[in-house]
Amino acid sequence: MNRTTVAMLAALEALITVAIGIGIPLVPLTILWAVDSGFSVDWTLFWQGAVDIWLLGNGVDIEASLPPGVVAATGLAAAAEPFHVTIAPLALTAFTVIMGARAGVRASATRYWQSAVLAALGTVFVLNALAALSSLGEALRPSLLQALILPALVYALGLAIGVLRGRHRIPASHGGVVGRLLTRMQDRLDERFDRFDRAVAAAALRGGLAAVTAILGMSAVLLTVLVLVNFGLITSLYQGAQLGVVGGGATTVAQIAFVPNLVVWAASWLIGPGFALGAGSAISPVGTVVGPIPGLPILGAVPSGNFAFGFLGLLVPVLIGYLAAVLVRPGLVAALSGRSLVRRLLITAAGIGLVAGLLLGLLAWFSAGSIGPGRLAVVGPNPWLVGVFAAVEVGIAAAIGMASGSSRADSTTHAPVLRAADRAR
Repeated sequence: MNRTTVAMLAALEALITVAIGIGIPLVPLTILWAVDSGFSVDWTLFWQGAVDIWLLGNGVDIEASLPPGVVAATGLAAAAEPFHVTIAPLALTAFTVIMGARAGVRASATRYWQSAVLAALGTVFVLNALAALSSLGEALRPSLLQALILPALVYALGLAIGVLRGRHRIPASHGGVVGRLLTRMQDRLDERFDRFDRAVAAAALRGGLAAVTAILGMSAVLLTVLVLVNFGLITSLYQGAQLGVVGGGATTVAQIAFVPNLVVWAASWLIGPGFALGAGSAISPVGTVVGPIPGLPILGAVPSGNFAFGFLGLLVPVLIGYLAAVLVRPGLVAALSGRSLVRRLLITAAGIGLVAGLLLGLLAWFSAGSIGPGRLAVVGPNPWLVGVFAAVEVGIAAAIGMASGSSRADSTTHAPVLRAADRAR
């Protein structure tokens, strides 16, 4: 394929990404418009709502100004003033990153991957700019500056992941200026760090990623158990809201979009700091203090304060950190061949904790935000506390895991680990 064809295909894929991203909330909203309002309401209002949800999922803040009648119905005096909605439904964020990664992998298989990346980013930029302009209304107004920048950055993250994943298939001579620059940077790193240092870094990265994955997996299991245990309360909240079939379906779709947020909140609960559902509230393993919260049915699964159960929850990240270190330790010992073994094992344990703390802190930051006026401006976990707690818990447990086991190298694992370290070059 020539350069023009590659660029056009990448632009088409970016267009499909934006179209599907807006269509996910637009379809249930359109059904709601047709069934509940009987086509009597201007459909453009639902289009604006779908675009706002898409932009919100890509990190764009939405300024809300509620009419006096709605303010009176909510009973929140703070709602009389304009407020910002900043919490992102991470399911839409993940969709954008995944689609960008798929496009990046396909682009990396061609000689003109730079043109494909530029075409894709330009398409996302233009489409989101047009969508943001079309969604400006009296009640909801997205930040135009953020709409121009943030969705393109989220898609660019996916593109970068895809290109880097597929780059091993591209010779440096075909990578253009960017490919040669990355090759030179890698050569400098190889000169600065030997393969034993790279083995430590690779083990820390693998252990940290494994710990984060396991903690999120256990958090998903915990969330599932809480939903099943509190299913009766969740059902009663649905019934009390009197949403109807279509309204209940739209509410369910909206809650599904926030499931990744809830998984991260469950992870912050397991780690210790917990999360907030409004200023002054705290949901943590040692206690639960909440005030008035939105009547979303899924919030019926919020765990109550139970010290015994919470203490068991705190053991989860500790055990996971220990197991992550135990899993990577044999290969690392074989790769190091006794060279500064104790020091490098401790550095690896600290690296596992650092990687876990950094990733979980970032996820906590992405999952939190504002969902309304007044006290509802503080919803979700504190990213700094989550990151520090995770780094300390996983790091200490990983150090214990590194201190256990034999210090003799296993010849069966020596060669594969060194090859893995060489591939990290």
